[in-house]
Amino acid sequence: MTKRPIHAVLVERATPRLTELLAAALEGTGPALAPLDATLPAARLDELLAALAPGTVEDPGGVTTARSGKRRGVADSTAVIVSTSGSTGLPKGVELSAAALLHSARASLARLGARPGERWLCCLPAAYIPAIGVLVRSLVSGTDPVVADRADAETVAASGCAYVSLVPTQLRRLLGRDIDMSTPLASFRSVLLGGAAAPADLLDAARAARVRVVTTYGMTETCGGCVYDGIPLDRVRAEIREEAEDASGRIWLGGPVLFSGYVDGPGPDDGWFRTGDLGHVDPSGRLVVHGRADDVINTGGFKVVPGEVAEALLTCPGVSDVAVVGQPDPEWGERVIAVVVPADPADPPGLDLLRLHVQRRLPRYAAPSRVVFVDAVPLLPSGKHDIAGLRGELLRREQTEAESVTY
Repeated sequence: MTKRPIHAVLVERATPRLTELLAAALEGTGPALAPLDATLPAARLDELLAALAPGTVEDPGGVTTARSGKRRGVADSTAVIVSTSGSTGLPKGVELSAAALLHSARASLARLGARPGERWLCCLPAAYIPAIGVLVRSLVSGTDPVVADRADAETVAASGCAYVSLVPTQLRRLLGRDIDMSTPLASFRSVLLGGAAAPADLLDAARAARVRVVTTYGMTETCGGCVYDGIPLDRVRAEIREEAEDASGRIWLGGPVLFSGYVDGPGPDDGWFRTGDLGHVDPSGRLVVHGRADDVINTGGFKVVPGEVAEALLTCPGVSDVAVVGQPDPEWGERVIAVVVPADPADPPGLDLLRLHVQRRLPRYAAPSRVVFVDAVPLLPSGKHDIAGLRGELLRREQTEAESVTY
């Protein structure tokens, strides 16, 4: 029976009010909480509110309005409903129980060896699971988070925190092109890095700056990161299953951090969640993520995982950031397109160099046949590359803006 009311709150940043609502939701003394990004376009917010059908909506100023019409209820065990960031399609409402969120927080704190009183810096969009995770860890540890609108050097240095959760773009900007051995991040006991793949060069730069980075893998459906540095948290299970349509093994996750279900949708499959990601377990027992299964490019009958190509290209001289997408092609089915942010816009790396660099690491068919240079790869609020938006932008670009070859 579904009877717990939903209270939606429009937020731009984490606030004491959001923490108060979250605490009540976890304790069961308040309604289920549905944080929504107040900076979204009005039309998208209307779509989300129509899908969630909360009983009440609280605006950023704290004014609560009762909604008329359809009002949804959820199971008593549901504490928070988080909308996914929608990297490849429309967002989904993910129902998370108090038990799942609290297990995630406690397992995270235990893995990090967090001590009583150590605080977290929250500088991520408040409506998404990375920030919600920081707030729940703070509640569990009995501390107040330090909230910031952005992760700049001054904010990080002045925070006095022991832990922070960042996305790769934030870490890259903090480290900068010239590594400063006194970077403020070096004083943190751990820097959780998730939300998107962590490029090898970025991890190398962090180590050189003495920043203690812990890479995390997970998604909204697992209360955020549930695999730290390739090793699942306590009681979390990671399994690779071979599926015929995939270029490599599909990652399945299980354990007490799993979501209860989607709003108006299914839940876990017999205690397991079939992710949208491909990967393998290396000889040391660590989970290695290759990339999204639905992003796989089929070119000339060969399957190419964009994440693997992007990882290879990030080690190429002259490449600051890169995204790899497929583009429809009448002859090859799809072509591999590299969208590159050059380190020096006046001297970008040529397509021949990029192709050769990839061919030294991956099969020849994985090398890009076109490169598009951009000032920055578009990002979602969660910090992930906006692949859907990027594909749309490429469709609008003229062919003359890129170099092309056949292979």
